[in-house]
Amino acid sequence: MTSNEKIAECPICEKDVPPRTEGSAYPFCSARCQLIDLGQWLDGKYTVPGSPNFDD
Repeated sequence: MTSNEKIAECPICEKDVPPRTEGSAYPFCSARCQLIDLGQWLDGKYTVPGSPNFDD
């Protein structure tokens, strides 16, 4: 890694994350943090702003 490359921060545990080419879990630091994030989406802890669009 060169000195001008930015280090990302894991959105779950806030650890440094290696660049995409080095980490398959990007933007997370690990598969564990990926699963925690997925669980939060599935539990409804995250939402996308806007009104629901039901075209039935």
